[in-house]
Amino acid sequence: MNYLEEGTYKIIERPLWWQKRGLQYTASGYGKKIPTDKIAQIGNKLYRIYCCIYSNSGTCYITMRNKTYIIPEF
Repeated sequence: MNYLEEGTYKIIERPLWWQKRGLQYTASGYGKKIPTDKIAQIGNKLYRIYCCIYSNSGTCYITMRNKTYIIPEF
């Protein structure tokens, strides 16, 4: 996995409809690809930030051109 370099992206808060209603993506709140309420802007493109979480901490990432990039600031 690769890391995104700080300063090459901008974080924007953009919740999905079910997040605005206070709902969770899964019943347990755990999973491999849980959508967050944030997106990363890289150039003119927007990428949804996902979180892989199975315990009390998780790793946030985006998928760009079939490659996974970890976002270090989360």
